Amino acid sequence: MRLLLDTHAALWWLGEPERLKVDARAALESPDNEVHLSAASVWEVSLKQATGRLRLDAPLVDAALDAGVVELSVGWRHAQRAADLPPLHRDPFDRLLVAQAAEEGLVLLTSDPLVSQYDVRTMPA
Repeated sequence: MRLLLDTHAALWWLGEPERLKVDARAALESPDNEVHLSAASVWEVSLKQATGRLRLDAPLVDAALDAGVVELSVGWRHAQRAADLPPLHRDPFDRLLVAQAAEEGLVLLTSDPLVSQYDVRTMPA
């Protein structure tokens, strides 16, 4: 399975894995699965750190690289698809993650109930 981490799921897995559901943790730890982290999540985390709303012990990118996470860049098709989504969610980062998951055929690992309303495969974080 190819997974895309929602930002909160990435923070939990890389910093507080006990917060994840057992099935989510098992999927992330399985060598049969490929785990992706969007550049949008790195940007979101960086913005929260810059405004003092989030503190991390280690840089997110370093932790993701150490865990073998695959970088997912933001492309034109992702941006267009995010813009075309119905207005179920107002958070632009979550909308972009939904678009990336749909465009790339990834399962979005999230605990956000609004994200689950979109036509995209999800797994509860």
